Amino acid sequence: MKKRLVPLMVAALCGMLLLVSGCGKSLADQDVLQHAKQTNTIVWGVKADTRLFGLMNTKSGRIEGFDIDMAKALTKEILGPKGKAQLVQVTSDTRVPMLKGGNIDAIIATMTITPDREKVLNFTQPYFNAGQSLLVKKGSRIHSVKDLKKGDKVIGVQGSTSVDNIQKAAPQATVLQLSDYAQAFTALKSGQGLAVTTDNGILYGMSEQDHRYVVVGGTFTKEPYGIAINKGQTAMTQRMDQAINTLRKNGTYEKLINKWFGNVPGFDIKEVE
Repeated sequence: MKKRLVPLMVAALCGMLLLVSGCGKSLADQDVLQHAKQTNTIVWGVKADTRLFGLMNTKSGRIEGFDIDMAKALTKEILGPKGKAQLVQVTSDTRVPMLKGGNIDAIIATMTITPDREKVLNFTQPYFNAGQSLLVKKGSRIHSVKDLKKGDKVIGVQGSTSVDNIQKAAPQATVLQLSDYAQAFTALKSGQGLAVTTDNGILYGMSEQDHRYVVVGGTFTKEPYGIAINKGQTAMTQRMDQAINTLRKNGTYEKLINKWFGNVPGFDIKEVE
């Protein structure tokens, strides 16, 4: 009797799974473009700690920034005017595991396209060309990455390319790794390091938050941001590329760039487009 129940239970469970993702097929393996069209929703992994790109507005309870507006515009371009962009908070450390696990459809979260990442992820064309720099307190003796000496502590974020980059550019410095940009900036202000290092767009956001801190030294790397999608999701990747091109052609992209970066002192919009 019990032996007969086992295959029946398996069949019933498989039938339930079919409603979600197909028996033997995980959420991460399904065609995300087809699923998005069926649900009229794209689930985006976004930052909520990065001013100008994705930052939680504590008054409204909404995440705001360039990446957020791009996600919404791309969703409507792909799914139509009634398409919904569902936003899921990620960090530099959690975004890839969440994508690989099928918890989100795409990442738009200041993510640099790198050869190593391209081995396990699909990327769209770059939608923002950043470069790594340093944020320091006004009056600091640090004016560029070349000024970092042995014993100097630089603050970075776990899971970001900036940690590896600063270790190569200033191997004599010590890197303090924290979980997100909010913690990194707080650590700088409390004197736990001489500088925060990451992409210039993110650092300018911190500088806008507190004008006692400035971006120095220009950029010492190139950090092209792309939208990340699971490996093998060719249809969604191509559709995203088409949508990015459309936003560039119809003026939406330029409008959003100017909205978020047009009034930021020292930031050159032409360099990122």
